[in-house]
Amino acid sequence: MNSNDQAGNTSISYRDAGVDIEAGDALVEQIKPFAKRTMRPEVLGGIGGFGSLFEMPKKFKNPVLVSGTDGVGTKLKLAFELNKHDTVGIDLVAMSVNDILVQGAEPLFFLDYFACGKLEVGTAAQVIKGIAQGCEQSGCALVGGETAEMPGMYPAGEYDLAGFAVGCVDKESLITGKTISTGDVVLGLASSGAHSNGYSLIRKLIAKSGIDMDADFHGKPFKDVVMAPTRIYVKSLLKLIEAIPVKGMAHITGGGITENVPRVLPEGLTAEIKKGSWDMPALFTWLQAQGNVAESEMHKTFNCGIGMVVIVAKEQASAAMALLKAEGEQVFEIGHIRAQQAGEAPTVVV
Repeated sequence: MNSNDQAGNTSISYRDAGVDIEAGDALVEQIKPFAKRTMRPEVLGGIGGFGSLFEMPKKFKNPVLVSGTDGVGTKLKLAFELNKHDTVGIDLVAMSVNDILVQGAEPLFFLDYFACGKLEVGTAAQVIKGIAQGCEQSGCALVGGETAEMPGMYPAGEYDLAGFAVGCVDKESLITGKTISTGDVVLGLASSGAHSNGYSLIRKLIAKSGIDMDADFHGKPFKDVVMAPTRIYVKSLLKLIEAIPVKGMAHITGGGITENVPRVLPEGLTAEIKKGSWDMPALFTWLQAQGNVAESEMHKTFNCGIGMVVIVAKEQASAAMALLKAEGEQVFEIGHIRAQQAGEAPTVVV
């Protein structure tokens, strides 16, 4: 067809409307090598099909699928401001795989959703390379995703991310928290920073402080400390689960320690967390000082240095700590389980 139709009007293409299909194709070609490194033997077919095929691993006798979805939140706003896009993909994977891990599930595969106003192939490739790194760290396959270019929906240079993880656990090995009882020990695994929670407050405190994002902060540029990717606990905790009966786990995300630990506790029990039983990273001390943030607010907004909580019987605690340390985790005994007193919260920091 000519560029002018019979009525004399100019023919308008999808590209004229702001959507560049060729850019999308170029992105797919760029990310194929990253995705390839995450493949597992159960993946049938490669990237680019309408649906992703995954065969159930043979090792599961009575398999239960566990799924989770999440985003990165307003940490993305800092990524845009700093033009730093290489680690938010790790955050995206971590949020979902750490969530399904707490029920004992091994992450099998991951899908991502990347949405923008105009597709910048270089930026998107950095983000998706980070997603592939997160998948490698957690042993799950990046089997596909969606790149949506939506003109007018997002400001120039901005995008949004969502991720979806599916894992599997044998039904009899599900970790539900129902066997937790008084006297059990609460272990805390160190976080790598603020992970991907509390960033609306973090951004406000950064603006208030006027800190130079390139300034040295305990030996690193401040921007690297505040953008440090979420720690992925999958490989070390799967080894722990194989070796020791783990009673409950809690991923410390939005809601902090005081709101997440109760999610795995049976009724009538309280987790008593001992303040000062772990090393609180300098970032949190700085954030607290900038906003004169109350301690209770810190504990329910940030992870405060503990990214994952593991609850085991007292007699298993030292073996669990030794195994986790051998797997490269920094681990602390941060509290114990006791009977809940009348009117008391299910998790208290004393």
